Amino acid sequence: MAQIGFDRRRINGPEESFPPIFEDEDATPTAKGAYERPRPPSDIRPIFLQPHLINQAAGSCYIETEKTKLACAVYGPRQSKNVAYSERGKLNVEVKYTPYACRRRKAPMRDAEDRSLSIAIQQALAPAIRLELFPKSIIDVFVIVIEADGIEGCVASGSVAASTALADAGIEMIGLVLSCSASVLAGEIWLDPTEEDAKAADGTVVLSCIPALGTVTNIWQSGKMSIEELVKCTTECQERCSDVHSVVAQALRDNETGQ
Repeated sequence: MAQIGFDRRRINGPEESFPPIFEDEDATPTAKGAYERPRPPSDIRPIFLQPHLINQAAGSCYIETEKTKLACAVYGPRQSKNVAYSERGKLNVEVKYTPYACRRRKAPMRDAEDRSLSIAIQQALAPAIRLELFPKSIIDVFVIVIEADGIEGCVASGSVAASTALADAGIEMIGLVLSCSASVLAGEIWLDPTEEDAKAADGTVVLSCIPALGTVTNIWQSGKMSIEELVKCTTECQERCSDVHSVVAQALRDNETGQ
């Protein structure tokens, strides 16, 4: 006997279904003007890092920091064609979002946010790579944002993932590049801000550095902050980058011993 309400010409859904559960978008600000979060202002989100995730790539890495998830793949170095001879190689960084990475579905074509992320990560990595060893060559770095929790977290996590993938690919570098972000909220420094923290902040800065050498490769700042606040943000970010450096180095060491 045929089921009542069953249409064979359509793809029918399951018999039981449940409505989706959405997070409360109306965050409650505290008395200090910042948004509540489960960690202190001086702590960063826990990091999960897995190198050599994509076998087809020369080097790869997957990074996850709570709601920020990215995958990175490195290809090359390869010889550049139809390009004038150059004694230094070229670093090409391309960042793309998955359609479901943000709360509002993103279009498949690239936009200004993708290009700004690509430039920020490229500027953070370029000083650490010995491009003079790869004349007339191109190194391609592709970053896929699976889930985003603010553009600052994407820049910081993308730089860490790309640096780890470059090391996994065996690219000559003078040191690992690590990044950390900080925001100024009601006169306080909040490290590794979420999207809600960054919206409520007066200013935000993302610092990329090479902890092994104590050098800064790039600073990406938005909003407004005083010079004293900027110096304090960069100092605390450098300290956290030193902590993240040991995590990345241990992940690369475990990956080599596991192979």
